[in-house]
Amino acid sequence: NSALMRLADSAESAKAKAYLKQVIANTEGRLAEAAKGKLKNMEALGQPVKMSFDAVDGRKIDLAKLKGKVVLIDFWATWCGPCIAELPNVKKTYTKFHKRGFEIVGISLDSNKDKLTNFVEDNEMPWAQHFDGKGWKNKYAVEFGIQGIPAMWLIDKKGDLVDMKARAGLEAKVEKLLDEK
Repeated sequence: NSALMRLADSAESAKAKAYLKQVIANTEGRLAEAAKGKLKNMEALGQPVKMSFDAVDGRKIDLAKLKGKVVLIDFWATWCGPCIAELPNVKKTYTKFHKRGFEIVGISLDSNKDKLTNFVEDNEMPWAQHFDGKGWKNKYAVEFGIQGIPAMWLIDKKGDLVDMKARAGLEAKVEKLLDEK
């Protein structure tokens, strides 16, 4: 069934959905939950993402209230080497486009709050961070079937999820979305 999950990652949409439905029907536990989340993701493309929480710094975040802005949802953790390697690119994009209406919402898969808040402060990451201390069982990681990090999603000005693989060419993708009417 994990082979079906890998096939679902590389298959075109209709086949991927069929593979995921097989995994859901034939397994239990974490793999089935991940398949449900991944299927929900595929169906979420082009739809609004429902997410609201109190960030670690006390800010109230509600994606529905960020309509009119381009939003990057960044699933990451302080212990994730590739996440840390991606940070300079994310910060550069934020600095370049924040004044034009680009926001970032971090979804931390950390389990130690102090480590997260210290890292965010030390690395001058001004955007909001969701933290529930559950690691891979983070509410949004489970709900959205996140299997690997960093996972970066882009939401357009209408509030719809438009890209679930935003890492590659992030700056150009953000600029294009900001230029849309």
